[in-house]
Amino acid sequence: MKNAFVCLLAAAALPAIGQEVKKFDINCDAWTAGEVPAEVFVLDGKVSVAEKDGGKAIMIDPGTELVEARAQLGDSAAGNAVIQARVFASKKGRSSPRFGISVHGMSGPRLYVNPAKKQIELVRGDQTLVSAPFTWTSDAWLNLRLEVKKGEGDKWAVKAYAWPDKDTQPADAVLKHELSGLKGQGKCTLWATPYSNTPIYFDDLKIEVEAAAAK
Repeated sequence: MKNAFVCLLAAAALPAIGQEVKKFDINCDAWTAGEVPAEVFVLDGKVSVAEKDGGKAIMIDPGTELVEARAQLGDSAAGNAVIQARVFASKKGRSSPRFGISVHGMSGPRLYVNPAKKQIELVRGDQTLVSAPFTWTSDAWLNLRLEVKKGEGDKWAVKAYAWPDKDTQPADAVLKHELSGLKGQGKCTLWATPYSNTPIYFDDLKIEVEAAAAK
């Protein structure tokens, strides 16, 4: 059985004095269904671990009140950050969910799949930074990856990838953007709004952040 939450510290090429690269490989199979693991910090929504496709996954339950669920994992970044996840969601009638991943806490960039608009989006706060047409398949696992890395001066390079579970990660990003003035701090976050009143599942998360070194 895989460990549910494994932290690996990179041994080489530390980004700066007082920082280190931390990698988290998160598989849910060792967690107990129906519970919220200590490693998952729920900010809003009904979040738990559930059985899914012969394993376990983090489940966003629609519950009785529609809210945008948010849950954080891993250590807080103090620089570059990357998050990758497999996501399973379903439509119901004409209603479709919205889901995504983000870095750098609540104020950082978010990658959303927005089936109602038939597009994929990079969002920060209430502003859509860039979007592209996107065909989402209901009831199928989808891989999402968001990379945010420091550039020259106060510039940050943002790249987003999305690909079906049966495929490999594409070489080209589906979305690219350059941001200025990011603090570059905060945890990676899962986002999900179950507009279709069906569960949304996240599994096989990979997180890599530059973080303050342990003293």
